[in-house]
Amino acid sequence: MFTVAVQREVIAQHHLIGADFGPENRLHSHAYRVEFRLSGSELDGHGFLADIDAMAAALDEVLNGIRDKTLNDLPEFQGLNPSIERLARILCRALRRRVPNDGQREITVTIWETPSAWAAYRETI
Repeated sequence: MFTVAVQREVIAQHHLIGADFGPENRLHSHAYRVEFRLSGSELDGHGFLADIDAMAAALDEVLNGIRDKTLNDLPEFQGLNPSIERLARILCRALRRRVPNDGQREITVTIWETPSAWAAYRETI
């Protein structure tokens, strides 16, 4: 299985809802590190799994939708706790729409909220 990935950083805000999460219940910012990864067993005729420049452009486009915003205010999070697990799924599905769907690859989005805490979401495309 081949894997290619690109990473970016983005700052966004959120506050957790639904229970007592201490300081996390107050609005705060995170400098998220986001990785967009594609995996598959077949390379194209040029020996590539995917165009890394196109992957980077797609990730930039998707992250512009959350950059410097409060996640709680986005339609995708209405009534939901804006956890990094849910953010990973939202970003993964947004990126999936920008990748050819051949049913033979996997897309994974991993988000680090801190250098030691992360969540990921993976789908077959």
